[in-house]
Amino acid sequence: MRSESKVLTEMPSNLAIRIEDLSIRYKINVEAKKTLKNAVMRASKGQKVRTRTVEAVNHLNLDIPHGSVVGIVGANGAGKSTLMRSIAGILPPTEGRITVDGKISTLLALGVGFNQALSGRDNIILGGLAAGMSREEIESKTDEIAAFADLPEGFIDMPVRTYSSGMYGRVAFSVAVNMTPDILLLDEALSAGDASFKEKSFNRMRELCAQARTILIVSHALASINELCDTAIWMHKGKMVANGKPEEITEQYLKFLDVGALPSSYEDL
Repeated sequence: MRSESKVLTEMPSNLAIRIEDLSIRYKINVEAKKTLKNAVMRASKGQKVRTRTVEAVNHLNLDIPHGSVVGIVGANGAGKSTLMRSIAGILPPTEGRITVDGKISTLLALGVGFNQALSGRDNIILGGLAAGMSREEIESKTDEIAAFADLPEGFIDMPVRTYSSGMYGRVAFSVAVNMTPDILLLDEALSAGDASFKEKSFNRMRELCAQARTILIVSHALASINELCDTAIWMHKGKMVANGKPEEITEQYLKFLDVGALPSSYEDL
């Protein structure tokens, strides 16, 4: 995996994902009191709400080959989750392009896309349909996914609004990793559930890695990145600081957390 030049090109067949000159910017409200009442009062007076532009991802270039397991590390606000959402097609690029070859399954936030009024079983079916599976395919996997989630008896057929956060996480993770995707995007997903479920989740991740699927993992659990991934990238303020072997990247990142020193090459990015 390597950083590429800022020229939009056709994607070679060996790549699962190509990211070209990607920038994602959005505006945030910088009002002292961010209330609806305050915003309405300012609007009624013809005053504009004060905002500032955040560059969450800044001219990022990256090639990810088929079968790669890529770990993404960085502090909160580095742009990791924004990048994952853009790859998933949730956030459109402000500039640049993302090209994806394959079916994507995502777990980017706990229970995103779940219908609170429906049961866990019904949400499994909806998740499969959203991932591009036929109804026959997902119905053949529903019992397997429900069994993997290992909820207390009867809960799989109860509305998910009755679930605890741990139960939510179990079902969401189970759906994401049992959809047989070409590309799997996981954002802090390995922390779902109790210790027993985390161990089962980690074993499932090992199986997926062995199947040569393309997997992107955002995690603060650096030991997991080192064990599961064959490549890691470190993001800081929307830019890619470094990419390479996971042990080397996590060591650099830990040094940064300890002393606050970025590689000298970062200033040239």
